[in-house]
Amino acid sequence: MRCKTLLLALSLICLSGASLPPKDALPEQGPIPDSKPKTATDTSDTSSGVKGPDTKGDVSKPGDTSAPVPAPETVPVPTPSPAAPTSAPAPTPASPAQAPSAEPAPAPTPAPAPAPPPPPPIMTEDPQAYNQCLTDLKAAGAQFTERPRIDDGDGCGIDKPLEVTEILPGVSLKPKATLRCAAALELSEWMRTLVIPAADQALPDKGRLTAVDQASSYICRNRNSRSDGKMSEHAKGNALDIAGFEFEKGDVPMKIVPDSEPTLPGAFQRTINSSACLYFTTVLAPGADETHKDHMHLDLIKRRNDYRVCQEPN
Repeated sequence: MRCKTLLLALSLICLSGASLPPKDALPEQGPIPDSKPKTATDTSDTSSGVKGPDTKGDVSKPGDTSAPVPAPETVPVPTPSPAAPTSAPAPTPASPAQAPSAEPAPAPTPAPAPAPPPPPPIMTEDPQAYNQCLTDLKAAGAQFTERPRIDDGDGCGIDKPLEVTEILPGVSLKPKATLRCAAALELSEWMRTLVIPAADQALPDKGRLTAVDQASSYICRNRNSRSDGKMSEHAKGNALDIAGFEFEKGDVPMKIVPDSEPTLPGAFQRTINSSACLYFTTVLAPGADETHKDHMHLDLIKRRNDYRVCQEPN
């Protein structure tokens, strides 16, 4: 038993000796000595006093070629000191709040409208023609009074106005009318030569003509009493509106008479409508327009080539 034990121990010793390397054999790569630590001047930041990174023990083992080389640590940048506080400007006192206005702001003023053209001047009477007109009017038996010049501004007025009370002997104007001499004379001639003879034929039962009911003579206004537009011939003493006639035995108002009315009063109205255009340059018969439904308008406006406007009822 003891011999077996000795033999086993001897065998183990021989095996151990056989596994050892030869005595003269050397390892393929000798041991790598530890890296010498860098000096303080290489690893320290003299300006900031920060200690450099520690590299001790950071050496690769022999034969280890797969281990990554660590990147050098980033040196921290010192935080700059905050700037010294400066004195803040004194706060501006807030304006006191204003109470809202009780009234809305006024609207902007619109641009002024262009000025209208100046009105025409008052018609100046030719002295010779005016004197002849007075002579003819007196010869017709009219009753009138000469009045001072009328100038109501804006072109309204009559240079030598007449206040007419009778247009023919025994035929009055009701009420009295203010006219130019030329307008009064044409009215007198028309009444004498056409109106009275037509009334004698068409209205014999009415008796003699005694008055002319006039609705408007001189008045300062525009046409049809509008706020704008052209000046009316009434504003020049050049026009007369007739509302009717007075006879000894009754009145005959101006009225709208159609052409188809087969009566003598209708014929009388149509006769005076058309005959007035022989003496006046504008004749608007009753019903000629909306503003002349119940009267006749006569005037002496001057147009080129003695052009005349004679409107019958529509």
